[in-house]
Amino acid sequence: MRELSKKLGEMEYDGLITGLNPPKRVDGGAIAKLTTATTYVRGALLGKADDTGLLSLYDGTGTPDCILCDDTEVGTEEDVIVAVYKAGCFNPDRLTVAEGYTITEADKDKLRERGIVFKAASPAI
Repeated sequence: MRELSKKLGEMEYDGLITGLNPPKRVDGGAIAKLTTATTYVRGALLGKADDTGLLSLYDGTGTPDCILCDDTEVGTEEDVIVAVYKAGCFNPDRLTVAEGYTITEADKDKLRERGIVFKAASPAI
């Protein structure tokens, strides 16, 4: 009976997910290899820019598609298979996009059609 209350680890709330509805849905995706290796952080907004189905950090071109679940190293040799959120309620202030780009209302509308909605996080009390 002692094992039922054993502490397994800790989790720190990062404010990315802000609601239960719509329920979050995790799926797989592939990020296209880069010319210079970099790390995409959890909460990166990914988009599809062409018909290959490969994802890249969203920069306003193509279609916003999903949100990266975990920090991921993207190299120069091959595409990277990743877990992505395809639906859920997220804090727009916690998303990252390509440098110099800002998410627009049109982007939010396209994501809403896919099941991704936005709501600011409530402050912790």
